[in-house]
Amino acid sequence: MKSFLERIADDRPLLYDGGFGTELFVRGIELANSALANELYPDIVRDIHFDYIEAGAEVVGTNTFVASYPHLEMAGKDASESEQLIRLSLEHARAAIERSGREVYLAGSIGPLPGAIEADSGDTEFGIANSIARDAHERVGTVLAAGGVDFFCVETMFSANEAALAIDVLRQFGLPIAVNQTYKYTKDRATGEVVYKTDWGHSAADLLEILAGGAQSGGGDLLEHVQIVGLNCGAESRRDEHTGMPYAISGIGQLKRAMEARAEEPKRMMAYPNAGKARLDEQHRTYYDNTPEEMAASVPNLLEAGAFFIGGCCGTGVAHIRAFREAMDRMA
Repeated sequence: MKSFLERIADDRPLLYDGGFGTELFVRGIELANSALANELYPDIVRDIHFDYIEAGAEVVGTNTFVASYPHLEMAGKDASESEQLIRLSLEHARAAIERSGREVYLAGSIGPLPGAIEADSGDTEFGIANSIARDAHERVGTVLAAGGVDFFCVETMFSANEAALAIDVLRQFGLPIAVNQTYKYTKDRATGEVVYKTDWGHSAADLLEILAGGAQSGGGDLLEHVQIVGLNCGAESRRDEHTGMPYAISGIGQLKRAMEARAEEPKRMMAYPNAGKARLDEQHRTYYDNTPEEMAASVPNLLEAGAFFIGGCCGTGVAHIRAFREAMDRMA
């Protein structure tokens, strides 16, 4: 099996998995923190990974998106449980990969902390101290690296500053790093240009500038330590045309232009959007309305826009990834 770096040097696009919390929900599991499933529902966690692999995913992510100790404390759990939950997530993912008999890469999922950080809020009264943010991301990274993940996937970042803090502590492990922000629609009032920005106002161009500028790394260029840049999820709540696959296609285009404007050496781009816009059914339960077939029809456009690594986030499940696989195979 090729190393992950060797694989991303190959021009054949990669298929990631879909929403993990989505599949837990489909299977009737609702938790205050999805990482708790690693201990409470080990068989189901292994089955979700396995089903995504069987659907055609070449990469699966650990169930550690909210496994950091600040997240566990918010769920009323002891911070000391974090390391064990992360170790269990690695065991479950490895068991699913072994069961499949396929060559599958393992991504160490690292999500945002539950709240603003000091670098954005300006203080620790409202924000999480930068030192705590660093410590939390480093603890997750340490266990994931020791467990043999192929790369880190820093995802759903609402702040380019938090992404930079995470990358600064993760680079010590010498593993490839993917970084993904989540955006919503904005428009430049002067030019009319649509610009995607995070909740903290960070565009794709801002992410590149903050990573390269060294403000969160003592002056070091963090872009040198990142192999994949992209977007996932999707924070837009009003505009259907800027959710799901249209969001991913437009966002990848903006990221590509931002890299070209900097004359940076091109990096692989990643996109795994939600299944459209979140809605509420009659029972006030959240659902996403983009079907596997609808999303898969846009896979060629997403790849042509420049995405190399694709998958799904909230609302996407095993059926979506299977449809993506079929679309990618038809293109090949």
